[in-house]
Amino acid sequence: MITEQRIEKGVSEIVGVLTDPIVVHRGGWMDIVPDWLKQAIQLERLTENVRALKEGDMTGTDAEACAYLHTASLEFPLDHDWTEIYLYVAGKVYERHRTKESGARMPEDIRVESLTRDQERDLARLKHWIYEKRVADRQERARGERRERREQEAETKRREQPALFQL
Repeated sequence: MITEQRIEKGVSEIVGVLTDPIVVHRGGWMDIVPDWLKQAIQLERLTENVRALKEGDMTGTDAEACAYLHTASLEFPLDHDWTEIYLYVAGKVYERHRTKESGARMPEDIRVESLTRDQERDLARLKHWIYEKRVADRQERARGERRERREQEAETKRREQPALFQL
């Protein structure tokens, strides 16, 4: 049975595809994320929404993990496991979203085809954390909008309501 709450959550998720921020490592690296990756994030978020409708829980996407790890790698060197995770996810995202006409491919010497079980778990945790950050930001924005609307309504009501006593 589809409840009103589930419908509202679904609408919120679809709106989130377009309006949620791209989670990058702290340090103001948003401007360094390539445009093609920003577009890939939106496409993968949409695909993730469709998958979640059939299978359940939402999570962050490979493209979002790629953007986060890209910006994190600009702040500090990644250890072996996180480097492998970054190269794995970057390769998947690049191959999925590159223009076929370019002929460019992920270089063989840095391509990572698979992850260990621990690396897969770390990647899943990162994607879950990214999704939670997106949702928290969306909820905070909604709270701010509701607060602002209530304040505007109270101000309008105060201005429109005649003063009972004027001293």
